[in-house]
Amino acid sequence: MIADKIHISERFLAVRSQTEKICEPLKIEDYVVQPIVDVSPPKWHLGHTTWFFETFVLKPNHKGYQEFDSNYNYLFNSYYESAGARVIRTDRGNITRPGVEEVMQYRAYVNEHMREFLNTNYDERLESLIELGLQHEQQHQELLIYDIKYILGKNPLFPAYSNNPRAESSDKTPLEWLEIKEGIYEIGYNDAGFSFDNEHGYHKTYLNDFAIANRLVTNREYLEFMEAGGYENFRHWLSEAWEWVKENEIEAPEHWHRVDGQWHHYNLNGGLTAINMDAPVTHISFFEADAFAKWKGLRLPTEQEWEVACLNFGLIDSNSNFSESGQYEPVPSQNNNQLNGDCWEWTASAYRPYPYYKAPEGAVGEYNGKFMVNQMVLRGGSCATPRDHIRPTYRNFFHPHLRWMFSGIRLAKDI
Repeated sequence: MIADKIHISERFLAVRSQTEKICEPLKIEDYVVQPIVDVSPPKWHLGHTTWFFETFVLKPNHKGYQEFDSNYNYLFNSYYESAGARVIRTDRGNITRPGVEEVMQYRAYVNEHMREFLNTNYDERLESLIELGLQHEQQHQELLIYDIKYILGKNPLFPAYSNNPRAESSDKTPLEWLEIKEGIYEIGYNDAGFSFDNEHGYHKTYLNDFAIANRLVTNREYLEFMEAGGYENFRHWLSEAWEWVKENEIEAPEHWHRVDGQWHHYNLNGGLTAINMDAPVTHISFFEADAFAKWKGLRLPTEQEWEVACLNFGLIDSNSNFSESGQYEPVPSQNNNQLNGDCWEWTASAYRPYPYYKAPEGAVGEYNGKFMVNQMVLRGGSCATPRDHIRPTYRNFFHPHLRWMFSGIRLAKDI
């Protein structure tokens, strides 16, 4: 019991401090910007992740706890209907008050009371809830990096988040095919550690013979699609995707800019820089990933195929590019198949419940289940994902037109 208390207390403080570390390079003006509805201001992330612990752990379980400010439940609730009214998502950028300093005071207040709670009133029955809060905060750490990149990447001056550009690798791993034989496979989470409810239940799936690429699609390969008129030929695109291309005048991945006839992209580590053509293409929508695969005469893997491939070929080694590397950009393949890290990989699967899935009772039941419509599944983590946050069964999901996240393409084919 004492060992459990020490472990969870240390983990709590480590995760919480990492969120603040991500924000350290920001100017005060950066904390409140919301250029599009999908981007939340960094200040809101700081408040929301704190609200989670105050609302679901401290208020119902820590005797004598006094909430920091009764208005914060309205300001920092995200989508939990059972937790009360909330500021609509489009208006998060209007929260100029409280200021950043007050939100940081809120974090310190809740951290101190959580430390006290974990050291004095720790109840192991709450361990799964606390761990959910930490996993939730790690998700927001990744979202913070997406959002900061979008905020700075839309600044006319393209300011760098970091002034320490990384050395660019130019390794060229040839495209090869990893084969999986026809058969019945078991997928979904079936272990004793943490998992999200949408990874359940563990079940059998039948797969035909297929092959999956040993690496992600590169910028060079995607540029070939662009130069071949990929964005101009409706034959590659789903109907809704083609309307999206035309309506939004899409001609390149998010954060790409043509400068003096050459393509550059916004990079957190250096600002507007030349594109490393051997690195994986990223900030790609499902629409673009699907169109590229069709142009190649190939397809995207299903999430069932992807998970089985990851269980067989998904190496996590010193070259795996997670947030700990500090790159915050995908890097060329290091012969590790890139099934973990670098880019979230679009699959051909709609986000739907697994067999035997049941949403948990209470507010945490709103975490995943109610979003199981009109979204596509992505797998594998990215260069902004903490290494200890990813596993082969992790199911990420986004609407098919979104691309401000680190999303990329892996090809598959029938054999």
